[in-house]
Amino acid sequence: MIAHDRDLAVSPSESAPLESRASRRTLIRSALAVAAGGAALAMLPRQALAQRGGLDAAILNLALNLEYLEAEYYSYAVFGTGIEAQGVGVDGTGTPGITTVRANPQVPFATPAIQQYATEIANDEIAHVRFLRTALGAARVSRPAINLRESFSAAAVASGLNANFDPFSSEDNFLLGAFIFEDVGVTAYKGAARLIANKDFLEAAAGLLAVEAYHAANVRTLLFQRGLISQTTAISNARDSLDGPSDLDQGVSPDPVSGGVANLVPTDANGLAFSRTPQQVRNIVYLSATGVPGGFFPNGLNGFFR
Repeated sequence: MIAHDRDLAVSPSESAPLESRASRRTLIRSALAVAAGGAALAMLPRQALAQRGGLDAAILNLALNLEYLEAEYYSYAVFGTGIEAQGVGVDGTGTPGITTVRANPQVPFATPAIQQYATEIANDEIAHVRFLRTALGAARVSRPAINLRESFSAAAVASGLNANFDPFSSEDNFLLGAFIFEDVGVTAYKGAARLIANKDFLEAAAGLLAVEAYHAANVRTLLFQRGLISQTTAISNARDSLDGPSDLDQGVSPDPVSGGVANLVPTDANGLAFSRTPQQVRNIVYLSATGVPGGFFPNGLNGFFR
């Protein structure tokens, strides 16, 4: 087992509220009206969401909250500065906030390949924020307050790991921090698929999910190769402790001691990625089984899924 501060964690819970059939029919009719116009996603973002409002905008804004978090994490880790320094806007509806991060957060990468992977992921996440902000237009939420400092200590405590965990202090710690976000992102997009009425938006969400899955596979592979088995198991267990009675989350090996068998793709018995509800995702990033704001979002998310 690898000691000292190469440790961390996080997790989800609850089940999503069901919308009424009448509400669902209204959303579907609106989506069909947009589709009838033959508009592609590049043509309809602002006007479609303005006309429809409803759950599609709420889901995309939930995704935007998560992309703000991921983009800030990778931007600070790779470039040493946040997304605003990369020319990304952070305005919108809801209470705006700043990102709290330790001084000199740029990761001291020792492996050129890992630094290149991290840079590519950072650019992808920044592009995701830009894309969703453009798609949502005036309906977009502003960047909420994000904590990339004390949140990791709280996550580490929740995992039973070193409370002094610092994701920016080393390559290994950086990968463990990324493990939290990427796995959650994949399951969040998977779970949101059934809630999106408009097929153009659904296709866009599928594209985002695919990229997050590529990122997650990259991170999980590196963690397995570097022997960080027990740490990912602890993080996985912590996430499971937050998302209710189910036991879906998986580390990078079913053998947390020797790590002799790889589990690079967490799937169910059918080989499918599993889903998380918006409430479960919220509880993970809040580090709260009851959905009380905190953790990575000290003042809560912006938008419908607070």
